[in-house]
Amino acid sequence: MEVTRGRIQSAKKVVCYGPEGIGKSTFASRFPNAVFIDTEGSTKDMDVARLPRPSSWEYLLQEIQYVKDNPSVCGSLVIDTVDWAEQLCVEHICDKHHKDGIESFGYGTGYVYTKEEFGRFLNKLEDLVEVGVNVVLTAHAHIKKFEQPDEMGAYDRWELKLGKKTSSQTAPLVKEWADMLLFVNYKTYSVAVDDKGKKHKAQGGKRIMYTSHHPCWDAKNRYGLPEECEFDYMVIRRIIESTAVEKNSYTGQKEKKSENQLPDFMSLPEADIDEKVDFDTGQKIYEGKGVQPEPDMSKSEVFRLNDYIPKELQDLMYVNLVSEEELMEAVYSRGIFPKGTPFVNLPSDYVNGVLIAAWPQVLSVIKKNRSKQEIPFN
Repeated sequence: MEVTRGRIQSAKKVVCYGPEGIGKSTFASRFPNAVFIDTEGSTKDMDVARLPRPSSWEYLLQEIQYVKDNPSVCGSLVIDTVDWAEQLCVEHICDKHHKDGIESFGYGTGYVYTKEEFGRFLNKLEDLVEVGVNVVLTAHAHIKKFEQPDEMGAYDRWELKLGKKTSSQTAPLVKEWADMLLFVNYKTYSVAVDDKGKKHKAQGGKRIMYTSHHPCWDAKNRYGLPEECEFDYMVIRRIIESTAVEKNSYTGQKEKKSENQLPDFMSLPEADIDEKVDFDTGQKIYEGKGVQPEPDMSKSEVFRLNDYIPKELQDLMYVNLVSEEELMEAVYSRGIFPKGTPFVNLPSDYVNGVLIAAWPQVLSVIKKNRSKQEIPFN
C-alpha cells in the first residue's frame, strides 16, 4: 500500500440540464473534440461529429464500448440527452423480462432493475474517464412540487427530467456521478408597470448557468466556480482543458465512402455478455408456417439486410456483419423453433425479448457456428 497526496488529473464528468431549446447541445459541442451520441436526433442541423443514433439500449452500450476501445476518436463524448437514453433503458428492461411496461413488474421491481442497469451504464462511462475521455450528459429539466420534511409548505423546484418512469431512482445516481452538475435557465426580472407597484411584468431572458445548490434547483461543482455565471463554455474551459489528455487529433470530418465500402463503425467490438439474460428463454414452442419473403438482391455486392427485420435488430447485426441466415441458424440451434421457420414468423416478444435483449449471447452462438465452419476437413 502507498499513500499519495495532491490532486489527480483526470477527464471530467459534466451534467448540463435545463429547459428545452436553451442551448445545451451547442454548449456541449464546445468541449474538446466532442463526439455526440444523439439519442433524440436534435443535432441534425449542427455541424458536429456523431456516432449513429442508437436504436436500442444494447446498441448504445456498444457505442460506449467502441469509444473505450478507441479513445483517440474523441476527446469528449456527449450523450444528448440522457433522459432519452433512460427511455431506451426502460424499454430494454421490459423486453428482457417480457413485460408490457415498467409498472407490470409489481412491487417496484421494475424500478429496481432499471436503477441497477442504469448504474452499470454510468460505470461504463466512468471507464471512459479513466482512459482520458471527458463525458458530458445533457438532460431536460422540469418543475416539480417539493416539500421538505421539516417545513410546513411545499414549493416548486427545477429537477432533472429523469426517473419519471423509474420512481425517481435514476436521477440521484446521475447527480452523485457528476463532477459538475450545471443548471441553466433564463433569468427574468419582474418590473412594476403602475404607480402603486401592484402590477408587474417580466423582462429580461438572459441565459444563466448555476453551479451551486439552491432550494429551487440542484447544482454542484468542485472547482470554486461562481454560484451564478454566464452560460458559456469559456467559464469552465480552464477546468476542462487544463487536465486534457493528449490524444491523436480528431477533425470530426467524415470521410466519403464509395458505395461498396462499409462504415467505420462496423468494426465495433462485441459487448460483454450479461449472464442474467438467457438466450434459451422461450415460453412456448412456436410452429413455423408461412413463406419466407424473397430477399432483395438489387445490391448484392453490399452487405444488406431485409426491411422486415426490425431496425433495432438490424443495427446490432450490421455491427458484426451477421447475416439473416446466420441469425436463423442460431435460433434453430436452440430447439425452440423448427428448422426452416422464416424470420417473419418469429413472435415479436421473442425478437424483442430474446434476440435484441440477449444479443451478446446470441452473437456468441453465431461466432461459435462461424468457428466450426472455418475448421478444414481432413
